[in-house]
Amino acid sequence: MRVVVIGAGIAGLATAGLLARDGHEVEVLERHAAPGGRAGSWERAGFRFDTGPSWYLMPEVFDHWFRLMGSSADRELDLVGLDPAYRVFFEGHDDALDVSPDRAANAATFEAVEPGAGERLERYLDSAHDTYDLALRHFLYTTFASWRPFAHPDVAKRWHRLAPLLGASLGSRVAASFQDVRLRQVLGYPAVFLGSSPDRAPSLYHLMSALDLDGGVRYPQGGFARVVDAVAGLAVGAGVTLRTRARATAITTTAVGNGPGAARTRIPVPGSRRPRAAVTGVRWVDASGDEHHAPADVVVTAADLHHVEQDLLPPDLRDRSPGWWARRDPGPGGVLVMLGVRGRVPQLAHHSLFFTADWRENFGAIAEGRVPDPASLYVCAPSRTDPTVAPPGHENLFLLVPVPADPGLGRGGEDGAGDAAVEAVADAAIDRVAAWAGVPDLRERVVVRRTVGPGDFAADLSSWSGGMLGPAHTLRQSAMFRAGNRSRRVAGLLHAGGSTIPGVGLPMCLISAELAVKRVRGDTTARPLPEPRPALASQE
Repeated sequence: MRVVVIGAGIAGLATAGLLARDGHEVEVLERHAAPGGRAGSWERAGFRFDTGPSWYLMPEVFDHWFRLMGSSADRELDLVGLDPAYRVFFEGHDDALDVSPDRAANAATFEAVEPGAGERLERYLDSAHDTYDLALRHFLYTTFASWRPFAHPDVAKRWHRLAPLLGASLGSRVAASFQDVRLRQVLGYPAVFLGSSPDRAPSLYHLMSALDLDGGVRYPQGGFARVVDAVAGLAVGAGVTLRTRARATAITTTAVGNGPGAARTRIPVPGSRRPRAAVTGVRWVDASGDEHHAPADVVVTAADLHHVEQDLLPPDLRDRSPGWWARRDPGPGGVLVMLGVRGRVPQLAHHSLFFTADWRENFGAIAEGRVPDPASLYVCAPSRTDPTVAPPGHENLFLLVPVPADPGLGRGGEDGAGDAAVEAVADAAIDRVAAWAGVPDLRERVVVRRTVGPGDFAADLSSWSGGMLGPAHTLRQSAMFRAGNRSRRVAGLLHAGGSTIPGVGLPMCLISAELAVKRVRGDTTARPLPEPRPALASQE
């Protein structure tokens, strides 16, 4: 079967690789000069920056995908454990809090901040682990084509605990156990990784704390561009044709029953509604502006779902109306600041978080379309771990400030040349890091600077509303309520990536690749795809 994948981000590459391993003829179309999508890379003056994901969490998901491809994470990546896992700076407090890769150490840290919090953290993490394990076994790897996973005895006996986790917010779940605002912030902030906020993310997502507070955080030497290279290399090695500077302009279809495309497709559409059309391929334009057509029996879109439906399909073949999108949450936008800094900044850990005191106002401003002032932010300093990302004796700093998903805030640029609103957010973030971390001359030591704003996410990644991650993980946009990965109106049209199930983030995108493959295979189970036996994998 011939498959065309739109987009060479991590989801597109991972989907293409798995389908090629299944024996299909797979072609990937990527509009940019290099693969990666949100997980991109940028270099200047000896500094190399990851322009997107920077947390290596859910390692078992990466391990599983690599094994499906006949390799392993150990073989493809040089992973380093971080200690501390991350450091947290709090407005109004002189001392930072270090989160350790060791659970007992974190319990002791919580206890020192709030008597009794250590024991409560232990119980919280027990619940987080139980929920995370249940999600892996029954929810994350399902396409929701069947309701059987929900009837599994393992799930049924836990419904009395799962229901309250869906009905309450993560913020309320944390507040019920911890009084100190700093501890609440540490446990509530994972909602931001889900494109949401503690007061809007279901408390089911307290499972995120099982990933960093008990097991730690890793870093792939060479940066996350190295992860993209590894996934792309295995995909191409499996036979995938990767075309860069190839911009998809339309998904071509034929009416059901009127052409060979419908006859060839083996991707049935569930439910009583018959598909109106079947895919025949993808039209695309190369760097010279010449038009091409890639024929296909199946098309997998790994681009932003809003862009796919609004720009690549005619109105009568879209599953979702403009009104549907208007009622959904695109998640936050972001201002990214890449700084090459002269000299070292030992005050920062590899990962550092800066939390404002007025937590509710910070998230409320974003929800209302305002840039928070002051704003919480995240700083990655990979040069604390990886000597290859900065010249000797210098630091590579990546700042991320969540802001509203609004392309009108503008685009970034190099050396302060971005739009005024974006550069103002960047200046304030640099000054905040300087003040709270005790680096008073930080601004004067910047030798390389580049900013990215919501306008860049919209223009360069076709991101809905300039969103930074993808649709927020609110209750109505999680699990079976999230956009599905198969078109109801076009047979043979599948979706992968952060816009669809199971959600945002590199691990979720790898899982979404498996879900697309399950659709092709007709697999309705909730289990991960079976891995090749070690003896077979070692021979390939």
